Amino acid sequence: MTRPGRLRAVAAAVAATLLFTAGCTAGDDDPPPAATPSATAAPEATSTVDGVSNPFGAHWDWSRYQQFGPYLRRLAGSATYEEISWCEIERTPGQADWAGLDEIASRSRELGITVHLKIRTGVCWATGGTARHTRGAANKTESAMPTDLGAYQRFVRSVVQRYGPYGVREYAIENEVNAPSYWAGSPEDYARLVRAAAETIRATDPKARVVDSGISSVAYGMGVADRLVRAGRVPDAVAAYRTYFQRRVGTRGQQIPAVTGEAQLRRALGTETNSRSLRFLAVTESLLTDRTVDVRQVHFYEHFSGVAPLLDYLRATTPPGVPIQAWEVGQFWRDGDGDPASRAAEMVKTVTLLASGGIGEISWLPLAYNPNNAAGSEVRYGLLDPDGTEREAGRMLAALAEAARDATVTPLPASVAGRLHGVAFVRGGSSTLVLWSAADTPVTVPAAPGGRTGAVGSPLRTAGGGTTVTDVPVLLRADQPVDRILATVR
Repeated sequence: MTRPGRLRAVAAAVAATLLFTAGCTAGDDDPPPAATPSATAAPEATSTVDGVSNPFGAHWDWSRYQQFGPYLRRLAGSATYEEISWCEIERTPGQADWAGLDEIASRSRELGITVHLKIRTGVCWATGGTARHTRGAANKTESAMPTDLGAYQRFVRSVVQRYGPYGVREYAIENEVNAPSYWAGSPEDYARLVRAAAETIRATDPKARVVDSGISSVAYGMGVADRLVRAGRVPDAVAAYRTYFQRRVGTRGQQIPAVTGEAQLRRALGTETNSRSLRFLAVTESLLTDRTVDVRQVHFYEHFSGVAPLLDYLRATTPPGVPIQAWEVGQFWRDGDGDPASRAAEMVKTVTLLASGGIGEISWLPLAYNPNNAAGSEVRYGLLDPDGTEREAGRMLAALAEAARDATVTPLPASVAGRLHGVAFVRGGSSTLVLWSAADTPVTVPAAPGGRTGAVGSPLRTAGGGTTVTDVPVLLRADQPVDRILATVR
């Protein structure tokens, strides 16, 4: 993940990469690379990537663009995000350095990928105080409330004015504010900051949308359980907690303890950390309810079986008409022992369940595992090897992106509930289904006109005798509506 403190280093790395790749791959008929805006001048308005035509994307480290570029082009039409910090961009009052972010915005546009921005403050002259939490080689810090909201709004305005011409239309305010390592203020401080930012963003670009900070995956799990407890559905709450956190118990000391009954669950929800998370979740939802925020941002790193309770929670707590996007999706699995095939299949199940549940943008994180980020096992699973080599999971996500691009995402019909899981992508008269069995028993999907089938990410073959669907996801494409393809499933 690119750190704001490394934006200038990233700019140099990207520029060097572009010189290398241009010399190796550009033909006589290829257009020259787009000019890079200077560090001081705002970019001219040029053609932009308006809208997202592919729900499946990723988040990557721009310093490794040379390795990742070929794969990223397979995700064209998707969205990603970049996190920036006021304190890093404007280290000295009135002297902003945009060079690194200009490079990232320009290259994202060339890849055909829409970039969203997370605007953080950091801790510096603009906020006062001393940082208590630093992370990574860039010494990234938590954010604090600005001492001058007018100065903050001027910075936000400059961001929107500069990057609107690049096609940036969504701006998230801060990141995972439920965590003290990301936000030093209170929930009330955060709400005040968002209102100030939202007012400025809308005044600067009426087409722009304001996004919440993206409450953490763990905090969402606590929200799932807390809502059910408050509704008097304690057994459901315990079951949802155990499903959601099946890989997390014990990974954060006593913050995610094992739970088998009501007393244990109430103790878990009542810890200082989890109580804080629930307060920030409530404030986030109030900002959605009063339409200060336009888009709900979800982070999810759990086992795919946790998607169902998460979607149930989101449906119950998100105002009608508010888009939901998953800017961070991945596999958190400390000491995970899954083989590449099972890891890839789980990735497919996670992202297709989210898409079927109405999540409009799904960004896998990380794109590639960085062995320098953690010792031991790969806690968060990448789609690529560190050198950019595609893993099975990477091939599968690229196949999903190809199937979904410019298509209508369609949930499976109720007639196959309990037998099949998955999602359909409809484009013109053709339907592409991603399917796996909902139980241990295989399910047969009869042959359909023009039907082809195969493993996700592999060449498809003619499905003359129908398709047998097991718990391993398969891809089925046919020149028929979804309901007709699945009408005689047995």
